[in-house]
Amino acid sequence: MIEALLGFIGVFALSLMRVPLAFAMAISGTVGLGLMRGWEPAWASLEQVVQETGFAYTLSVVPLFVLMGNFVSRAGLAQELFYAAHTLIGHVRGGLAHATVLACAGFGAICGSSIATAATMSRVAYPSMKKLGYSDSMSTAVIATGGTLGIMIPPSTILVIYGIVTETNIGHLFAAGVLPGLLSASLLMVAITIMTWLDPEHAPAGEKVSWTERWAALRGIWGVLLLALLVLGGIYGGVFTATEGAGVGATGAFLFAVARKRLSLRDLYSVLVDSARTTSMLFMLLMAATIFANFINFTPMPFMLKDWIMDLGLTPIWIVVAMMAVYVLMGTVMEELTMVLLTIPLFFPIVTSLGFDPVWFGVLIVMVVQIGLVSPPVGMNLFVIHGLLPEVSLGSIFRGVWPLVLAMVVTLGLLIFFPQISLLLPSFIDT
Repeated sequence: MIEALLGFIGVFALSLMRVPLAFAMAISGTVGLGLMRGWEPAWASLEQVVQETGFAYTLSVVPLFVLMGNFVSRAGLAQELFYAAHTLIGHVRGGLAHATVLACAGFGAICGSSIATAATMSRVAYPSMKKLGYSDSMSTAVIATGGTLGIMIPPSTILVIYGIVTETNIGHLFAAGVLPGLLSASLLMVAITIMTWLDPEHAPAGEKVSWTERWAALRGIWGVLLLALLVLGGIYGGVFTATEGAGVGATGAFLFAVARKRLSLRDLYSVLVDSARTTSMLFMLLMAATIFANFINFTPMPFMLKDWIMDLGLTPIWIVVAMMAVYVLMGTVMEELTMVLLTIPLFFPIVTSLGFDPVWFGVLIVMVVQIGLVSPPVGMNLFVIHGLLPEVSLGSIFRGVWPLVLAMVVTLGLLIFFPQISLLLPSFIDT
């Protein structure tokens, strides 16, 4: 137990010294293994993790989905989604906010990244809301929280990483994310309705457009629907694996961008470099988390923690509630992906030993990551939006986001106590 605690202290101490978190976890894990098992086994374990991670076929899905998301952004599909949603409901009070949530959900189905979704919608939706007279706090809060839908609605980078780390079927995880993603979007829209009812000046109504214009806008989103159907339909239909689906999606997004003349050689270079940087960051975190997890699993901490939790006398479902509360609190002060990778070695064995479905737990993990991404003071989406919209103060962004964070917490509660929301669609998949 003491060894594991010293390992965690080492990670946080190195992080405070501005050592990148991936290196902090790798150093603490390697040193811990070296001191406990000997340096030769520690170096052998380090070498094995790096080699297996670098050459793992299943991990190739990560850069492919990242590449797909970047091509989708370049192809301008987000603008078409927002415009279509705008023509349908933009004329009601708060309509542009609702349209932004719907566009984020649609974009998430072909992107898989929360930050990319929030960044794209900052450029697409914010100018329209600003022009109509929406308050900055409302506009940025909707974009930030709507952007988190990109990691729940498949394809999702976080679900892929969770599936790889825990050896859970990625196809089942993707299916499990559909209904929770739609539920999350719906409750965000309910929260927006309440906010606009309490303070109508937050979000004025827009102009109503003709049905001719609406049908034209809906016809314009065929590219989004085709790409989502191609990737997800192929995976669920057993035509290809998740990795092959990611390759098909990246190729399709590339062809869309080329066909629309949105991809010059300079843009292509930028997309490839950005995708390589993101992939490198994710792989470094994965390798470091695996090294650190190997060290933690060698200590008695996982077994002692399990025994301690069992001795609390809580029912299994309330043990999960307690875990989720810890995650939500940690998400307010810690980067979300790192938080998940650090804690999965501790919590996942407990959850499976209690008899819970790892697919359901994966959806809960993504939900707490969504909450963490928009929870002050370190919510990543909030800082991404502030960086793209420097004229909006962080104070305004923080004030506006809390009602929508509450809606996401309600979603988390529903997913905990009604597991069938997550497990219904995976039950129809045989593989």
